[in-house]
Amino acid sequence: MTSTRSERPLPNDRASLMALHREARGRRDAAPLESEERAAAMEEVGRIEVHIARIERAMDPPRV
Repeated sequence: MTSTRSERPLPNDRASLMALHREARGRRDAAPLESEERAAAMEEVGRIEVHIARIERAMDPPRV
């Protein structure tokens, strides 16, 4: 199996994560419905969102 972007470690700063999130959403939105590309982009969007939430909860005070 080839390495995909979602297997790479994510950055730990919110600004970089937001940029990656924007790119992943763009790939998701551009991919055909029910395609593997769309599914992969959706997984990446979710992974990035979870990482953003972790960072925001760790802030003092938390953003949530």
